[in-house]
Amino acid sequence: MDSNDLERERGITILAKCTSVVWKNTRINIIDTPGHADFGGEVERILSMVDGAVVLVDSAEGALPQTKFVVGKALARGLRPIVVVNKIDRGDARPDEVHNEVFDLFAALGANDEQLDFPMLYASGRQGWADLELEGARKDLSPMFDLIIKHVPAPVLDKEKPFAMTATILENDNFLGRVLTGRVEQGRARMNMPVKVLRADGSVVETGRLTKLLSFRGLERVAVEEVEAGDIVAVAGLSEATIPDTIAAPEVTEPLHAIPVDPPTLSMTFRLNDGPLGGREGKKVTSRQIRDRLFKETESNIAIRVTDSPESEAFEVAGRGELQLGVLIETMRREGFELTIGRPRVLFRTNEETGEREEPYEEVTIDVDEPYSGVVVEKMSLRKGQMQDMRPSGGDKVRLTFIIPSRGLIGYHGEFLTDTRGTGIMNRLFFGYQPYAGTIEGRRNGSLISAEDGNTTTYSLFSLQERGTLFVDAGEKVYVGMIIGEHSRENDLEVNPVREKKLTNMRASGKDDALMLTPPRRMSLEQAIAYIEDDELVEVTPSAIRLRKRYLDPNERKKRSKSREG
Repeated sequence: MDSNDLERERGITILAKCTSVVWKNTRINIIDTPGHADFGGEVERILSMVDGAVVLVDSAEGALPQTKFVVGKALARGLRPIVVVNKIDRGDARPDEVHNEVFDLFAALGANDEQLDFPMLYASGRQGWADLELEGARKDLSPMFDLIIKHVPAPVLDKEKPFAMTATILENDNFLGRVLTGRVEQGRARMNMPVKVLRADGSVVETGRLTKLLSFRGLERVAVEEVEAGDIVAVAGLSEATIPDTIAAPEVTEPLHAIPVDPPTLSMTFRLNDGPLGGREGKKVTSRQIRDRLFKETESNIAIRVTDSPESEAFEVAGRGELQLGVLIETMRREGFELTIGRPRVLFRTNEETGEREEPYEEVTIDVDEPYSGVVVEKMSLRKGQMQDMRPSGGDKVRLTFIIPSRGLIGYHGEFLTDTRGTGIMNRLFFGYQPYAGTIEGRRNGSLISAEDGNTTTYSLFSLQERGTLFVDAGEKVYVGMIIGEHSRENDLEVNPVREKKLTNMRASGKDDALMLTPPRRMSLEQAIAYIEDDELVEVTPSAIRLRKRYLDPNERKKRSKSREG
């Protein structure tokens, strides 16, 4: 069901999606939710539409932090889960241990006796079968659908009351305009029926007609004439309605209850691209266009908050984590936007009872080969991480669990992959707010900063290689203040990457040796955002990701650093 380009590239679910199938004369509505906690806003609002949950866990990896996040929300809603242990055909499968892990997880999340008595299925998604027994017939998915009909209760809703539904997914269609998806909570709706839209406080946003009713049939949306309570539908014809408004018949006066969404924990500054190369690669480059796009995002993504920044032509965008905001930036980049992004900052708060300053913490689960566990523990402790658990997880791997301030994880993932030679797996989950942990050491190395405009030359870069790690190759455009590499020492260093070899009429006694450049270090968008310091920015355009200093002029940088020291 992951149809989005970004979802396919990253192999994760970002947006919640609906489908439905008919099994033995019963319609089963299915909603695929994201697992990652950064996209938790999708999960929280979707849970109001469902009556049961299928918890899918890997037969080797077991229950990961993302599983814990979604399951915790589902159990709190009183849903009775069905557990499916997938990838049973893996060579390192350990279904019995995973079963015990899932039971322990449910107990730790406060599940009641009914929820702890969950049915279990063993499956292989690739081979297309599910079975109640580990060594069963392994024919098809019939046991799973039979179990869903038997275990999940049908929605108990009143079809005779006036029509009402809560909008939980918002899309924009080129032909239909705003399309809102949700479950009909009461009554019936017909095509062209008059409706009104109510906010959570009971105020009327707009009135209109349902110009289109779309029901889900498999992966497609099909136009229907009438829907009733229990159906998941998409409606068109409204211009102001958004999430989580109530769409209802004119006689309804009270809005339906909407589930509150957890607050954002991380903030970034989105700015106009004011660099020397600004406006050359993108189509949407003005601050007005950036502002309109960000506020449009807040309509469909209720976990994101946008405010005007004290800086001119800049906006503060708050969200759940680096991944969520990284996906937003990547989406905007593909739409033709140019912008510069500041370093992520966590959102602190003051505890009203104690008056203490608090910051967000995360629970981090790390699966790593045993030889690398020492360096991971050392780096996590430097970043104020507290180890909660350490146990072997099979195949000479160790599973480490830490509670760490969110600040400590900014910029660590790239370092973690280097330390573990790319073999480590890190999963994280928002844990809650706890007292401020004090200062955390940031990046140790300074930057190599271009002191000239122009195109880089092999001759110049060859001599700069010994100064540190380069981010650019020969022939690339650079400008004054652009970061072209990481210095091998702690201080920033201004260098000339565009210097050419002086040619004279004197013959050299020997030929010049062929200059060989080490391949540059290329960063993805998330790596670049995590890498920068407070005085640096990431320049994002449809065709490039560059690093630069906030103040391009070297004299301005010196002046600012002196004023900070003063």
